[in-house]
Amino acid sequence: MSTDSLSDRLHTLQRDSAALLQRAVAEYGDVIYSTSLGIEAMVLTDLVYTFAPEIEIFTLDTGRLHPETLDLLDRVERRYKQRITVFYPDTRAIEELVRNNGINGFYLGLEERQACCGVRKVEPFMRAIRGRKAWVTGVRREQSAERAQGEAIAWDERYSMWKISPLLDWTEKDISDYVKAKALPYNPLHDQGFPSIGCAPCTRAVEPGADPRSGRWWWENPESRECGLQPRTRVIPIKPVKQSVT
Repeated sequence: MSTDSLSDRLHTLQRDSAALLQRAVAEYGDVIYSTSLGIEAMVLTDLVYTFAPEIEIFTLDTGRLHPETLDLLDRVERRYKQRITVFYPDTRAIEELVRNNGINGFYLGLEERQACCGVRKVEPFMRAIRGRKAWVTGVRREQSAERAQGEAIAWDERYSMWKISPLLDWTEKDISDYVKAKALPYNPLHDQGFPSIGCAPCTRAVEPGADPRSGRWWWENPESRECGLQPRTRVIPIKPVKQSVT
């Protein structure tokens, strides 16, 4: 769909975010984006493929994703006629994990769940970004007090690379409006009460108005609900965009 359907505000946000992505490519050259395939990721994917196609996009298939998430990956690739690189967990590490803890051992306790996240998410992510100069994130200021102080380009001590945050000034409504205006594909689970979508056994729908993270690892204390890729922050719940699934 033409960008003419965007409001003045969305035009401005799109322009500024695109300029930041292009600046990152110009300054660092080797920039990578890890798409979570969430609704904000649909906006970032559109910005990258439209304005900064030099940025490589990859995703993680943990082996326990919702079928709807994998279907969305296929729809995104077909829309943009681009192949998104998929990183998988190490087979031997998965076999050992299941042998020690069982197929659903992550329910046993915090240590077991974090071990599962480490094998299925953290290790493949570290493998994917190894040697890169900069990575793109979808963090936004309204998500937490910590992120409200964030910089568009900042040094990430955890990964020893530059972190690029093109959506910092976007609101929840901006994300939804952009997806709707451009008819972007998105995960239909968002319309079923899933504001935050991860692995199928560890994600469930939440009641309207509830903390989105309450649907992730709900059997744990709130303080421990984090996979290790991002610092734990409060996420503003999205308002589903009504769109037919193609």
